[in-house]
Amino acid sequence: MKRAKVYVHDRLAGWLAEDESGFTFEYDRDYLAADGAEAVSLTLPLRREPYKATVLFPFFDGLIPEGWLLGIAERSWKINRLDRMSLLLACCKDCIGAVSVVPEMTEEC
Repeated sequence: MKRAKVYVHDRLAGWLAEDESGFTFEYDRDYLAADGAEAVSLTLPLRREPYKATVLFPFFDGLIPEGWLLGIAERSWKINRLDRMSLLLACCKDCIGAVSVVPEMTEEC
């Protein structure tokens, strides 16, 4: 399983995970209760229930670099371009904009 912490303006907003059944994004309950909480994207509005999908959510997929920059990432980290979660974890710790995706270290790592 691959997991990441998702931050909005440097505040923990939730977690993104990939397992054998697909992808899950879930907002942090403290974040949901905080004043001024913002949705990660218009396609992932604030809610308590987790979002589930068989493919990486388009918002997160859109954070992954394209073109020559994707090529550099693939060669540098030896990541297959079809492994979207691994590319997201390797490339999106410090994205342009409000959202950052930071790998969550698990005991499996």
